[in-house]
Amino acid sequence: MTTYAHRTLLLALSVATLATTVTAAAPVARAEAPGTNGPALTWRPCAEPGGLSGQECAQLPVPLDYRDPDGPQIGLAVTRVRSERPAARRGTLLVIPGGPGESGLRRLKSEGPALRKAMAGAYDLVSFDPRGLGGSTRAGCALDAADRHLVTLRSWPGPDGEIAANAARSRRIAEACRHHGGAVLRSFSTANEVRDIDRLRRALGEEKLSAWAHSYGTYVGSVYAQKYPRHTDRWVLESTDDPDPSRVGRGWLANMAPGADDRFPDFAAWAADPARESEGLRLARRPEDVRPLFLALAAKLDREPKESGTPGVPLTGNRLRQALQNALASDGLFAEVGRLVRQAQDPAAVPVLPAAVAGPMPDQDAAVVMATVCNDVRWPAPSVPAHRRAVTADRVRHPLTAGMPVNITPCNFWKAPAERPTRITDDGPSNILMVQNRRDPYTPYSGALKMRRSLGDRARLVTLEHGGHGAYLSHGTACGDRTVTAFLTTGRRPQTDIRCTD
Repeated sequence: MTTYAHRTLLLALSVATLATTVTAAAPVARAEAPGTNGPALTWRPCAEPGGLSGQECAQLPVPLDYRDPDGPQIGLAVTRVRSERPAARRGTLLVIPGGPGESGLRRLKSEGPALRKAMAGAYDLVSFDPRGLGGSTRAGCALDAADRHLVTLRSWPGPDGEIAANAARSRRIAEACRHHGGAVLRSFSTANEVRDIDRLRRALGEEKLSAWAHSYGTYVGSVYAQKYPRHTDRWVLESTDDPDPSRVGRGWLANMAPGADDRFPDFAAWAADPARESEGLRLARRPEDVRPLFLALAAKLDREPKESGTPGVPLTGNRLRQALQNALASDGLFAEVGRLVRQAQDPAAVPVLPAAVAGPMPDQDAAVVMATVCNDVRWPAPSVPAHRRAVTADRVRHPLTAGMPVNITPCNFWKAPAERPTRITDDGPSNILMVQNRRDPYTPYSGALKMRRSLGDRARLVTLEHGGHGAYLSHGTACGDRTVTAFLTTGRRPQTDIRCTD
């Protein structure tokens, strides 16, 4: 799942031995003229300075409730960049954003130049803001600012592992969302995002879509491929987690604990590298000393929070832990948390909090992040004793995350009815390529292997022997980039799962 951390992974991978096969190499036939089998899209120019030339935007009307398709409608912001080589065009490539809470319009803006170059005119590039985000219809919960910080939206336990405050806050958040969010908030779900994508497909006039899905978007993409297999062409799932339909978001949250453990050695090696000496960021002489140093500092800040440069927002142990969680996304963010550790250690320094942990999220952003995972599946009924036991055990097994991933959340108090989640199976065309970092802090490799097993012969897995969250384009992953690009542009896909090494 994404955070408000940056997405700049500095990766470099070489080619593994690669046997390939060709899938669906012929151009994809169009179903009908755009809009004739769905709502019409009225495109307008929306290119920004320094952005993608020729970018267009439109609003897609979708039913608030698909059980009443002719009832109230809401709007989704969609964007496209047409192929610059019409003769080479074979269809539409949908960029499915992550999150929950990531804007597809922003993702296409950031990744679009590299993607356009890689695709070489093979596709129109299309993305969208899911319900509740960006230019789409939004809803809020009217949450107090104090409840919208990452360290409060995520249920970080108290210094001694106590969760009473988490339970009270979670109940308060769930009740506020129930009172203020209304039918729009209740409509935020993976099931509706999948239906919205198929409505977009029809509005575009496409019989089939290809897709590049990222993080949480891989769950959206896999559900779409399960529900609408005949409308999928070449399907890429990047940074995937466990699709267990009995847990869904609850499982993804729990998986962040082993994910942090998998990734932390990369940070420790960086922080102990002699190259950090001249930067003033070397935290220890040996990598194995970084983890106990970090844990001891976080425990000290639990007891004695330190005033930061943000008025009224001290650096606590949990803010330090959350800053680490964010930084594990990318090697390029290691310096941010290394600097924060140094400032916390220096009695004369005033820590400068990273923006992601310095202030509250906007109310509507907080609402969509919570509502999507809470609406997707029924969470266990709130039980402070049961969650306290789970937190106590998880703090011992995974001290970097201090019990947060298994703690009580607003979803445990959520009243909105959940649809039965989709079970991902091997029933469907063999046209899926998964690409995954070995040491991903948010969607760990163990979860990706469960998705791989669920998909069976429908998929092939490209494992990148690297760390961080995100695996295709702009990250320097030569082997992974080449494999994904070849699949999307030519249909060549590895005959078996492969591994890319540095």
